[in-house]
Amino acid sequence: MSDEAAMTNRERALAVLRYQSYDRLPLVHFGYWSETLQKWAAEGHISEALVKAHGDGNPADYELNELLGWDFNWQCMFGPAHGLRPGFERKVIRTLEDGTQHVLNGEGVVLCRKPGAGSIPAEISHTLTDRTSWDEQYRHRYEWAEERVTGQRVLVNDKMVPFTEGGLAFLQQGERDYLYGLHCGSLFGNIRNIVGVEGSSYIYCDDEVLYKEIIDTNAELCYENIKYTLETGARFDFAHFWEDICFKNGPLVIPRVFDELVGPHYKRITELLTGHGIDIVSLDCDGMIDSLIPTWLENGVNTMFPIEVGTWNASIAPWRETYGKDLRGVGGMNKNVFARDRAAIDTEIDRLQALVKLGGYIPCPDHRIPPGAEWDMVKYYCERMRETV
Repeated sequence: MSDEAAMTNRERALAVLRYQSYDRLPLVHFGYWSETLQKWAAEGHISEALVKAHGDGNPADYELNELLGWDFNWQCMFGPAHGLRPGFERKVIRTLEDGTQHVLNGEGVVLCRKPGAGSIPAEISHTLTDRTSWDEQYRHRYEWAEERVTGQRVLVNDKMVPFTEGGLAFLQQGERDYLYGLHCGSLFGNIRNIVGVEGSSYIYCDDEVLYKEIIDTNAELCYENIKYTLETGARFDFAHFWEDICFKNGPLVIPRVFDELVGPHYKRITELLTGHGIDIVSLDCDGMIDSLIPTWLENGVNTMFPIEVGTWNASIAPWRETYGKDLRGVGGMNKNVFARDRAAIDTEIDRLQALVKLGGYIPCPDHRIPPGAEWDMVKYYCERMRETV
């Protein structure tokens, strides 16, 4: 197809992932670190008001897309409240002489927050450690209620609208020129957040019945949220899970156990999605995900995201050789080239072109754009990608 106006960005993205013809690749990103936006504001590229207003898929995000040249953010989606309800009351447990604070967060985890630090805070302790803490502090926070869906907001023509005040009507129409997804929650990542990596390992060894019960309870909440949302008649272009349960050397959970206990819940949810016409199901997991891919593919998750290049050079190419066209991908673009020069960006685009030819793949920065990224380099990438692929 030669007439770019013949397709919307929504149509382009779905065509790529369905191995259909398209006029050009959509230019997709994965958002920004807040420090990146603050730096760009200090340099005069954007306003402080835009920085404060920015969020994934909201009106400020679309304004930034126009300025830089992106088509859309893959994180533009409707999300029911899959987390603890109510959450724990945030409070400072301890303040050290250097200003470091130990803070209880909404998930019942005590974190170490250092002044001025932008990295992920260290975990000091966890409330959920055994059967007693689960029964007394957590089980009731996983109860389902309609308000988990109806209390959320929907992006409608560049405005965030309450689900009960026009949001549902918009979702029922399903008519838009951008991709809009349904966030299906997390089947293990949220559990890992709450109990920690060590905690999840200890619970599995000490009390397998409790371990399974926590997984099943969390998954049932996600299922009920999705079921209710879809039964309202809301229409979505794709579905999406978040996990983040891998690091640079592999998973933070035993693959065999993950397959046995979590796999069936993916299957149950993806069968529900398929029954409502959703055939693209993506999953966000950082790190080296290779040993968990079989579980996802066998249970209906068909699109890997964000395919972190990292030190292990993740790429869709070897996965495609192993799994064929059943596996799609969004991501795999080395975000670090934004901190370099045009030659580095040209080299990265050349590398991506070979992957695009495999089909079913949309290049996207392999995580949120970091503070080292130069405004002009991001714009240059968007310009070159629009011309090249």
